[in-house]
Amino acid sequence: MQYDLEPGNFVVNPLEKNWGIGQIQSIIKNMATVNFQNCGKKVINLENVTLEKISNE
Repeated sequence: MQYDLEPGNFVVNPLEKNWGIGQIQSIIKNMATVNFQNCGKKVINLENVTLEKISNE
């Protein structure tokens, strides 16, 4: 599956809004490492969570 995400994109996890805005560090296969404002780095399985891309302001 292809994801419309790449390192450097800013995203939010719709299931965990309190994590704040995250920046994608890396994507390997279906696993994205994202550094979130409020909870630090998380590794997210993109098959289970659809990250919402936000515009890079």
